[in-house]
Amino acid sequence: MQHFTEKYFYIVRHGETEFNRLSIVQGSGVDTDLNEKGIAQSKQFFAQYKNIPFDKIYTSALKRSQQSVQQFIDLGIPLEKLSDLNEISWGDIEGKPQSIEQQKMYWNVVNKWNNGEVSAKIPNGESPLEMQYRQTKAIHHILQNTAEKNVLICMHGRAMKSFLCLLLDMPLNKMEDFQHTNLCLYLLRYNGNKFELIKHNDVTHLKTKTQH
Repeated sequence: MQHFTEKYFYIVRHGETEFNRLSIVQGSGVDTDLNEKGIAQSKQFFAQYKNIPFDKIYTSALKRSQQSVQQFIDLGIPLEKLSDLNEISWGDIEGKPQSIEQQKMYWNVVNKWNNGEVSAKIPNGESPLEMQYRQTKAIHHILQNTAEKNVLICMHGRAMKSFLCLLLDMPLNKMEDFQHTNLCLYLLRYNGNKFELIKHNDVTHLKTKTQH
């Protein structure tokens, strides 16, 4: 078996769900499906990247992440679900239309994170610090699989921001440096020692038409 020092991480956020469309916070406690637009986005991404020789697919344990890369799975590429890649838990504000009070709660905690208070969290939720602790385990697991050179990772918006900070050795209060949209791509190269960012919030694949 061949072993690779160099790796390429193709990291995508899941496609659109109805909760995304309605601006309802999902988090790790809400297991939604892709909507019609999200399915179309997944097809556009597949059309652009189906010829990349992926050795493995990693998704969170939430079905919207697996649905976003299902066409790659259908090719027979091995899949591993890691709950450590799940979205952050937004606690009391998950899965419901936000009142003005809940919106204030949301932005208050996000502003705290941006100011370096990364242990802050929504009541009954999870802090970025707690999320990064589990993500560290996921990264270690992926990196130790040295037979995999090209890996496709599908995860979630806030989780992706934190994950990228970890990979690029940036402090957590820099999460907002990483913008994201549904089915965007971040491509990183690992040289055996550190990660280099190659593509940032890339959505060129969403501007191409797919054949049905």
